[in-house]
Amino acid sequence: MVTGVSEVDYEPWVRARLPDLLRFAYLVTGNRESAQDAVQTALAGTFAAWPRLSREGDPAAYVRRAIVNAHVSGWRRFGKRQTPVAEVRADTVTPHHTAPGHAEHIAEHDAVWRMCAALPPKQRAAVVLRFYEDLDYAQIAALLGCPEATARSHIRRALIRLRTELTQDTP
Repeated sequence: MVTGVSEVDYEPWVRARLPDLLRFAYLVTGNRESAQDAVQTALAGTFAAWPRLSREGDPAAYVRRAIVNAHVSGWRRFGKRQTPVAEVRADTVTPHHTAPGHAEHIAEHDAVWRMCAALPPKQRAAVVLRFYEDLDYAQIAALLGCPEATARSHIRRALIRLRTELTQDTP
């Protein structure tokens, strides 16, 4: 049972970290709606475990792992039924900026994001944890619930795939 003290500690902790958790989840999932779902699922589970987590030290690591797990579980359940759109038609997009070079920057960013989004969920999560969260391989392995060698392998395979796609797209 959750005590009143833990409930009081939990809410400010979540409020303070929610933007970072949503940003992390967005990078792992690839879209805002899935990120919100993953964070909500992770925080619901975290609330039940909060008394233990708040005593043991770093609840943020636990929540990040819960976000990754929620995304992978959701992908397993619904991923095969979702069909990503390969490209957005130009006539449906309203430009926000018209500065020279801005369109090229947006296009490049979009291309990189599409390549990352095409990675398998565990590889994408490992890349985000390594290069966005700046975690070492042992921490990544702990968050993904796999051996350190597997975490290294996820990152290595993701980088090979990204390099291959980049070299194929370059004239």
